[in-house]
Amino acid sequence: MRLSVEHGSFFYEKDRMIFEDINFSVDSGEILAILGPNGAGKTTMLRCITGMLKWKKGKSMLDGENIADMPSKKQWSRMAYVPQAKGVTSAYTAFEMVLLGRSSHLNPFSAPGRKDIRKAEEVMELLGITYLAEKKCSKMSGGELQMVLIAKALAAEPKVLILDEPESNLDFKNQLVVLDAMSGLAQKGMTCIFNTHYPAHALQRAHKALILSKGGDYVFGDTASVVNEENIQKAFGVQAVIGEIETKENIVKDVIPLSITPAERIIADGNDHKIQKNSENERAIAAITIIAQNNDMADRINSLLHAYSEMMIGRMGMPYKECGLYIINITLDGQEERIAKLSHDLSLLPGVSIKTTFAKGEF
Repeated sequence: MRLSVEHGSFFYEKDRMIFEDINFSVDSGEILAILGPNGAGKTTMLRCITGMLKWKKGKSMLDGENIADMPSKKQWSRMAYVPQAKGVTSAYTAFEMVLLGRSSHLNPFSAPGRKDIRKAEEVMELLGITYLAEKKCSKMSGGELQMVLIAKALAAEPKVLILDEPESNLDFKNQLVVLDAMSGLAQKGMTCIFNTHYPAHALQRAHKALILSKGGDYVFGDTASVVNEENIQKAFGVQAVIGEIETKENIVKDVIPLSITPAERIIADGNDHKIQKNSENERAIAAITIIAQNNDMADRINSLLHAYSEMMIGRMGMPYKECGLYIINITLDGQEERIAKLSHDLSLLPGVSIKTTFAKGEF
């Protein structure tokens, strides 16, 4: 299901534009990460997308249909929104709260049935929170409540899942639980959008990225071309480096903040301060090794490689049946940015390990 924003503009005060003529889209099976400094309007963006706030100009579309014109029940049977956990006074237990997520599937006077109860149990198991089932929401920590609210959204079985800073209040383990669940849902065809304060999470999980900057400036595109050191500095006022950490299975990207950019430098930059897509168009030669843990991924990998076939100058693949592995080595000659995007897209496939090596020198 495609969710898109067309010419979206919004402000609280007319002399302070939050968004101006913003356009982007995200499709089934894709994850969109929204980043930006405090006050850039990340939560406001989600509220405009869902119709909780009305665009001053423009519209949000769900498979070509204006969300503002949709009956509420129809919208929320397709879409789920998880706000930041701010604490609640509800006397509901965790299980009762999750079961409320089934409301869009029930008639006004219907009671939850066996199917609804089982779905609530399934999503709590998925997120590892069955131990919270009988605990009242009013007695939970912020992290526990966050997990329960996410489970409630998943119980609705939406086509589009929208999460406002889902990692907030969560420890390392539960951050991974939520991110893994989101990646798994996208692999099954769900459209996912999440706000985050972690650029590394965008690089590691998202197919597309939207960076918001104060004053209405924005950049949208493939994550590999949008989340770069230059845009991080311009949007956040922080000098950072994007590094690669080599693990046994993969090369993982991380973002390390180094220093705050002086305000006078930002002012002096003028128009150069605008965030923008990576414009590098340099030719590069690279080799990518791909190891899939099962042949189920073979078709997905082949489809992805076919989309970049114009760069491919060599390929060798073989199944290693003894260990249930599928191994491919490819050699590429093309734009460095496109090679990086292919590498990024491959890294998002479940059960797939990849390593990319670029040849030294200029070509």
